[in-house]
Amino acid sequence: MYSGRFWQTLLVIFLVLVLLGPVVNLLIWSVAESWFFPHALPSQWGLKYWFQVFSPYSDVSGSLFTSLGIALLSVLVCLVVSVPAGYALAQRTMPLRLVFMLLFLVPQAFPNLTVYMNVARLFYLWGLNGTVLGVVLVHSVHGLMYSVWISVAAFSATDPLQARAARNLGAGPVYTFFTIILPQAAPGIIAASIFVFLESMDEFTGTFFVGAPDISTLPIMLYTASMSGNYQISSITALILLLPSVLFMLVIHKFMRPEMLSRLGK
Repeated sequence: MYSGRFWQTLLVIFLVLVLLGPVVNLLIWSVAESWFFPHALPSQWGLKYWFQVFSPYSDVSGSLFTSLGIALLSVLVCLVVSVPAGYALAQRTMPLRLVFMLLFLVPQAFPNLTVYMNVARLFYLWGLNGTVLGVVLVHSVHGLMYSVWISVAAFSATDPLQARAARNLGAGPVYTFFTIILPQAAPGIIAASIFVFLESMDEFTGTFFVGAPDISTLPIMLYTASMSGNYQISSITALILLLPSVLFMLVIHKFMRPEMLSRLGK
């Protein structure tokens, strides 16, 4: 019995180190003002780099607002497409339903580097390289896979009897959709929006090929800081990117209902 508990405890410690070890390392680097080999810990601690990051003149704060703006615009574009598409694709009688659903998986079927290099070439011809619109379009195409498939699952999990009862009582299709169907699917649509938001916040490759150097987001800033050896700034940037992921994952856990998850891919 004690041998079993020992191995269980050892496994838990190992998992904690694997999951939290990188975060602890980022936290140490974020408050390390001086840290050189062979010292195991920083020789000088402080918040100097945190003040630099949140300074009004900091490049990181500007990149943060750019990332937030692009992420919100990407969510808006994805919702405009995925809500009507999700409702239509949730109807089993729709012709070529499976084909249309698979089309939204196409961007994920090829290596991102190859796709974005060709997208950058096309956007250069169209004048979209180095623009917020170009970056939003790239992020939106990448996020449509999440928003459409989750929206399909959300609309598939709604109760069709309520909509049918509303129609029998004289409600029109538009009124029924906005008052009966859409509120039932709202938790899934919120979860889809969060996935798109997080995907946009963390997207690097598409932003690098389409937006850089004119558009600087947090992942671009993280890459630039790490490549220049500024590990304090890159660690703080990584922690800023990590925070919304942790918070929104807790929200997704609340909104992603089991009955909706069972509809994914159906």
